[in-house]
Amino acid sequence: MSHLPQLPNGLIAFGPLANCTLELCPLEASVLHYQPYVGASAAFIAAFALCLFAHVAQGVYYRTWGFMSCMVAGCILEVLGYGGRIIIHDNPFDFSGFLMQIICITVSPVFFCSAIYVLLSQVINKVDRSISRFSPKLFYCVFIPVDIISLVLQAVGGAFSSTASNVDAVQVGVNISLAGLVFQVFTLLAFCTLFVDYLLLCRKSPSWPLIDKPMRFFLTFFFLSIALILLRCIYRIVELHDGYFSHWFRDQDLFIVFESVIMCLAVICLNVGHPGPVLSGKRNSGDDKNGETTETAEA
Repeated sequence: MSHLPQLPNGLIAFGPLANCTLELCPLEASVLHYQPYVGASAAFIAAFALCLFAHVAQGVYYRTWGFMSCMVAGCILEVLGYGGRIIIHDNPFDFSGFLMQIICITVSPVFFCSAIYVLLSQVINKVDRSISRFSPKLFYCVFIPVDIISLVLQAVGGAFSSTASNVDAVQVGVNISLAGLVFQVFTLLAFCTLFVDYLLLCRKSPSWPLIDKPMRFFLTFFFLSIALILLRCIYRIVELHDGYFSHWFRDQDLFIVFESVIMCLAVICLNVGHPGPVLSGKRNSGDDKNGETTETAEA
């Protein structure tokens, strides 16, 4: 791993005391070693903003308040993060812009995961809770706190590494963020295992006809979104395993493909396969197998 650059005349390239500009310091002295593309950053700001407004409209229409809140929070963080990348295009040494992009873009998928986690309980309540191995409420009690732990680890790691004054301290923060990312991958895989287990149980039960065409459409985009988030998390683990000074972290094209595009597609999947049409009270809520109305405020 490279060391923080030593510059003459009291110039500082990274950290809260950074005073470099492109007029004073070479681009290679910056952490990223590149100026983020303004066009790409602006395009992703627009894309996540459109997804945000779409999720608000869908959430209000279907009254999926919990799901909507998580998706909106994640989209807002994405917009802020790419705003930070526009800031560091003009000045790659701007610490506030770097801090904004590294924390917001890193932690935003945690909110998308929270939106995803609430849906297993909703599917169980909608289809047949009697065949589930666990109470639907248990999934809330387990996965939401676990997601919060992942959020805290990634946010603290990003903040700690960005305010460090030497390479070793930076790496400590990076390792904390890595722990959060690995924990997020483990949690997503555990969630998928439990969800697939429930669907397999459902397939062997009289409730299988309730997994109809609209439900299958929703589940297809639901699992596609999870797969995309997992791919993104794996990329971030590879990117950060050598810290902020590795060639992985400084490859802008890889970042755009495996972070920006992948996460944008994941959010769009949850727009296209929105849970509202199959899990909200607007779709035959009175025909629930167990004679219970779906609690849409939790969806």
